[in-house]
Amino acid sequence: MIGRLKGRVIEKNAPQIILDVQGVGYEVETPLPTFCRLILGEEAIIWTHLVVREDAHLLFGFSDKEERALFRLLLKVSGVGPKLALGLLSGMEPMAFLRCIEAEDISTLTKIPGVGKKTAERLLIELRDRIKELTPHSATPTERLTLTSPLSPVAEAEQALMALGYKPQEAQKAVALVKGQHQDTASLIRAALKAMVKS
Repeated sequence: MIGRLKGRVIEKNAPQIILDVQGVGYEVETPLPTFCRLILGEEAIIWTHLVVREDAHLLFGFSDKEERALFRLLLKVSGVGPKLALGLLSGMEPMAFLRCIEAEDISTLTKIPGVGKKTAERLLIELRDRIKELTPHSATPTERLTLTSPLSPVAEAEQALMALGYKPQEAQKAVALVKGQHQDTASLIRAALKAMVKS
């Protein structure tokens, strides 16, 4: 129904953004890699997926069609809804996620909030053959990521991790471990997620 939006980012509150498209503000839920790429006040193009429920119409947005394709593939896995699919794409870059599926790496998958052993096993079984259809972009963007926000980069990184399902103490601890090495929010979030997945 709504496949793509082009407009100005007028609000960011991880993981949600509001995109102004010719005077209409669209609330869009995004995975953290997409959220980090979007700059407040600047124009953006996002590829969208609409989820219609009895009580709400939810719009999910992605920086490219490949990321959206992976989201749609995740929704086909039994027991995986939009929230968990978004959490999977936020907790791990698409290429890293696909490598986990190929390597049948259950232990890494279960470190993502909301993913237990049974869910991880279902992901492996149901996605093993389907992931060959996907050719996602490289997970590491070459451009420098910057965000404009009234919150400090550390505070916004902590907020983003909590929105993913991590406890406040876990988010604060993870960001504290990496804040000496990174200055911008996007780098802090990526480094903190990597530290938590590895630990």
